[in-house]
Amino acid sequence: MRIHLSSLLLTLLITSSCFAQQAVKNNDSHIHYMGRVDVQANKSMLSWPGTSLKIHFNGTGVKAILKDEYGQNFYNIIIDGKVTQKINLDTAKHEYTLAANLPAGAHSLELFKLTEWDKGKSWFYGFDLDANTQLLAAPETKKRKIEFFGNSITCGYAVLDTTGKDRGTAEFEDNYQSYAAITSRYFDAEYHCTAKSGIGVLVSWFPLIMPEMYNRLDATDPRSRWDFKKYTPDVVVVNLFQNDSWIVTQPQNAQFQARFGTTAPTPQDIVKAYEAFIKTLRKTYPKAQIICALGNMDATRKGSAWPGYVEQAVKNLNDKQIYTRMFPYKNTSGHPRVKEQQAMATDLIGFIEKTVKW
Repeated sequence: MRIHLSSLLLTLLITSSCFAQQAVKNNDSHIHYMGRVDVQANKSMLSWPGTSLKIHFNGTGVKAILKDEYGQNFYNIIIDGKVTQKINLDTAKHEYTLAANLPAGAHSLELFKLTEWDKGKSWFYGFDLDANTQLLAAPETKKRKIEFFGNSITCGYAVLDTTGKDRGTAEFEDNYQSYAAITSRYFDAEYHCTAKSGIGVLVSWFPLIMPEMYNRLDATDPRSRWDFKKYTPDVVVVNLFQNDSWIVTQPQNAQFQARFGTTAPTPQDIVKAYEAFIKTLRKTYPKAQIICALGNMDATRKGSAWPGYVEQAVKNLNDKQIYTRMFPYKNTSGHPRVKEQQAMATDLIGFIEKTVKW
């Protein structure tokens, strides 16, 4: 009887181990991060839109342990290059099923942040792999690298709101469908998106401007600094000034008063501020090709002075590796929707193909 019991116990132990999940820590070398992600010893923090993590694996199922600051962040789950589901993270630490019952064999899985940092931070603690699943070598870093500095247009603000209400709440934002992400995927490039809705070069709808926070790792922490040695883009696209173009005409606005007092900036002041920020980026990325873009909202409507400000600043810089590109005014209300983001991407892709030398 003892022999039979011992054999039975051993069989149960072996059987249970076959179904046990395998834990993979957040800092495992098999994970490829893209964007400004703060990878710590026991968790990784994501705040910027478009940040992501990706693995290659052989097997049928993967889970992830995640937590959100406010419960407002949304992520795409992308398996083998196709979006399979969209998840909204909880403020409690949970295990989420990202892939299940896949055909046996090699697969890729990416977790892509759709929302921007005002929706809060997210934390990734690691993966749990099904017993029949094993990690493969980490996805290789792509040869091409792009970084975007932008505002709500680049974030994908309200891109999913088809009602015309232009709602900016989390469920209507989708950075994956922004012109920036579409362009990066077209060129099979690494993608960094340093963007925030409402931000400007001289003035924003909130107290920070892009020159004051372009260098942050944690977008919400003024002490946090991104290590620019970790990522050197071949192409930098700057699409700013939409918010400036509104606020400089509103002397009653609190941010106008905080930045300018009672006197609006002159055209010369505007050009000088833009020029200074591009100089900062040039110093940060000495070899990058920089595209100073604008649009596709009313900053590029017929008669707008703002394209001229960008063009004058670039002319003053006299740098053959800095270009201008104005997106045509979409002439519809609110922020660009999916088709309008795609139109921007098509425009930018064409410009890059004709202009940029990779």
